[in-house]
Amino acid sequence: MASASGHRITVEPGTAHVRVVRDGHVLAESRRPLVLRETGCPVRYYLPPEDVRTNLLSPSGTRTHCPFKGDASYWSLPGAADLVWAYPEPKDEVVAIKDHFCFYDTETVAD
Repeated sequence: MASASGHRITVEPGTAHVRVVRDGHVLAESRRPLVLRETGCPVRYYLPPEDVRTNLLSPSGTRTHCPFKGDASYWSLPGAADLVWAYPEPKDEVVAIKDHFCFYDTETVAD
């Protein structure tokens, strides 16, 4: 997707093995992430909800708005506020990331 301002976002299926670990606990692990590349931002991995231990996360009251992706909702862990976010109703251009979770800290695993 490109905009008049030169801002660009692409979303594509990834093949990386992505793992999220916090304080020694695996919060998420996926071999089927969506890879989002956005102008001026680091590459982000959006993980399917089935690959995230959502039972460990608590919904946060935080909401943010991105003019390119839509409104994000956040989840936290004790001592780690707003650790993960998702777009329940993303803009049409990035609809693939709907309900996928994105963490600030991820690692890719060499298999």
